[in-house]
Amino acid sequence: MRPEGEWIGPGAVKARAIGAGHEFWVNSVTSQARVYKEKLRHLLRVDYPVRPRWDEFEVEIIITLTPGLPAVDLDNVAKAVLDGIKGAVFFDDAQVMRLLVEKVPGQTEGVLVRATPRLGTADEWAMDARG
Repeated sequence: MRPEGEWIGPGAVKARAIGAGHEFWVNSVTSQARVYKEKLRHLLRVDYPVRPRWDEFEVEIIITLTPGLPAVDLDNVAKAVLDGIKGAVFFDDAQVMRLLVEKVPGQTEGVLVRATPRLGTADEWAMDARG
């Protein structure tokens, strides 16, 4: 098991364990989907190999943009990132039950990805609410 919080990987793309999940950083923002796929797949094969799980997942993608950066489509980035971690974090992106994607202004451009196993299901929450 990896130490939690320790970044692993080259500067352009890196990963770290966060609880039962993983966090990834890609230090570029582009509309070219293959860039994310290639960088993440390489990281997950070479520097940060993980075994996929069958759990349901929650994925959060935060795209940090600097002034003057060309516009990017959230859906294109999300699909490319999910394709990049598919087969390593989870077996299929159909396991993603919650997806949050947002663009925020920042000092450094990049994409932060958090993929964590889902803690409960709607049925479990409903059962808890009924007592």
